Amino acid sequence: MGYKVAIAGATGNVGREMLNILDERKFPADEVVALASRRSVGTEVSFGDRTLKVKALENYDFSDVDICLMSAGGDVSKEWSPKIGAQGAVVIDNSSAWRMDPDVPLIVPEVNADAVGGFTRKNIIANPNCSTAQLVVALKPLHDAATIKRVVVSTYQSVSGAGKDGMDELFSQTKAVYTNSDLVNKKFPKRIAFNVIPHIDVFMEDGYTKEEWKMMMETKKILDPKIRLTATCVRVPVFIGHSEAVNIEFENPISVDEAREVLRKAPGVLVIDKREPGGYVTPYESAGEDATYISRIREDATEENGLALWCVSDNLRKGAALNAIQIAECLINRKLLKPKQQAA
Repeated sequence: MGYKVAIAGATGNVGREMLNILDERKFPADEVVALASRRSVGTEVSFGDRTLKVKALENYDFSDVDICLMSAGGDVSKEWSPKIGAQGAVVIDNSSAWRMDPDVPLIVPEVNADAVGGFTRKNIIANPNCSTAQLVVALKPLHDAATIKRVVVSTYQSVSGAGKDGMDELFSQTKAVYTNSDLVNKKFPKRIAFNVIPHIDVFMEDGYTKEEWKMMMETKKILDPKIRLTATCVRVPVFIGHSEAVNIEFENPISVDEAREVLRKAPGVLVIDKREPGGYVTPYESAGEDATYISRIREDATEENGLALWCVSDNLRKGAALNAIQIAECLINRKLLKPKQQAA
């Protein structure tokens, strides 16, 4: 007997990717339901070789649903995740709504799978920010090996992190440049075509943006509250794939060769690190892939125990859809969730 899985926000970039990954990984689901807002009812979405018709989230009965993959935004999640959890479904939420709630585990399975059992307090599990997810996958094995004290990270985040509207704006502005047409800014505060924007999410009183704050706080919750982290998050004219330049200060010595070997053995990581032209991974190559790629591993000569590296991952997959489904697999593999139909 398999599980019944609902996807809330099935018409969005991440929702569609969730459907693809459920099929790719042969997730043990007997039934998959596509949900979205009322205006999307009847829209068709692909699930493997099948087509699902979208139903309305607002009046759906979750009493026989085992897992709800929530990718409908923070406001929707705040309203609906507790209601869905109260009906006995486990909500795995992709928004920022529940990440810092002490009663909600924030999970990256390669990093802190043991914390997943805490879902029983609210029947909600939070998926981290896309830029945090790939970062902690890279940091975890290095932290275990030499204890990280401080991280300085600059991100180069693709427009798909801002949803379909962000991708459409990059496409339309790029086309406008070549046709000498007017460029229109709707999704981003400045033009994104052939430009970079050091501003993701809202500004906070201390001058950091909310995206940067998320990386700081989520890394502490997932990995270690003692780690100090500062971030600069930048939107770049790339459709899919987030990149990060990461500088790490350790308590204990670790050489480049040791770090490379540790990372090669780490789950979810692929090291592509040749010191030659093209001997590294770019976001273009990461698109459609599951791994977090590490390149450009080198010593930071300005720190006694310092390393620098380049980290790239598909933000729609590891940064969102894949991580959520890995969490669901974690619940099943650890026998923390039985299908309701079987239990009945």
